[in-house]
This record gives sequence, structure tokens and C-alpha cells, in this order.
Amino acid sequence: MKNFIIFGPPGAGKGSQAVILAKKYNLKHISTGDILREEIKNGTKLGLKVKSLMDEGALVSDDIILEIIENVILNAKGYSGFLYDGFPRTVYQFSALDEFLQKIGQRVDAVISLVVKEDVLIRRMLRRAEIEGRADDADINVVKTRIETYREQTEPLIEIFQKRGNYYPLEGDTTIEKNFNEICTLIDSLG
Repeated sequence: MKNFIIFGPPGAGKGSQAVILAKKYNLKHISTGDILREEIKNGTKLGLKVKSLMDEGALVSDDIILEIIENVILNAKGYSGFLYDGFPRTVYQFSALDEFLQKIGQRVDAVISLVVKEDVLIRRMLRRAEIEGRADDADINVVKTRIETYREQTEPLIEIFQKRGNYYPLEGDTTIEKNFNEICTLIDSLG
């Protein structure tokens, strides 16, 4: 089983790439946001717990996120591997994922990082708000806060990935198609 992390700031194009990459390579696309929304929609025990937290305005804890990820990994059938989208977001989340993967005889094979200039990120998210009606992308101050949170909490992972030798930064300021082709070339070269 292959494990790929698609990495980058909000608005870098991770979700767009993840959908088409998962299809091409038969990977289970793991988006924590999508999974949380699905659990809530299905009214599962976990979904009710998550909904209660969100209704209070609280963040979903790392432990709940990790429980969800582990459950998805253990129950996924018929896939060639996993593509993590928007996860891990913190050093703690990565350490826990890494430990779990080692326990089941797997590892993170590659971190595919989409590097995008901040002004492009802001433009993309404001545009996405218009097209998709995403309220969290409509306010420029919220967008800037999300980018800053990424820089503070998530960017420190880059150093860890670089030390492991599995960090692959790609220019993300291009078209979806060009990025997709570059990522496919990278994945194919990894065997």
C-alpha cells in the first residue's frame, strides 16, 4: 500500500488534485473535512460527537481526527493506497500517523507539496467562495488567518519531511492540468 500526502496551504489546489489523483491511481482519498461531514450526515456515534463539538464552536481534537483516519485505513478495501488531503496539519498529527503506519507495516512514501504565492492563494479562495458559495473563503480576513495558521502550525512539517527525503515541492501556481501531469510524473518515477 502506498501512502501519499498532498500538502500545501489553503487554496493551493490539494482537493482538486486529490480527487483526480485518487481516481487515476486507485487511492483512497482521505479528506478529514469530507469524512467529518459524512459522519455527521450519517448520524454515527462519532458524527454526533463531532456535531456537538462544532455546534459549540470547538475544534475537533487531534485524537478524534486520528481515530477517524485509522478507522478509514483499517477498513478500506480494494485500494492501492491512500492519499491524505489536508492531513496531517500538525507535527503531532504526523507523528501519530507515522507511528500508526509503522505498526501496520506501512510508511509515508511521498509528500507532494503544492507551493503557491500568497496573493494567488487569496485570489483562488475568494474566487472559490463565489463559485462554490463557501462562506469560509468569502472573507479576506478569514482567508488571511487561515493562511497564517497554516504557516504557524503546518509549515513546520516541511523540515521533518525534508529530513526524511520524501518531500517533493512542485510549483502550484500553474493550471490544474499542468500540476496533475507533474504529480503523475513524480508518482510514476517513485515506482
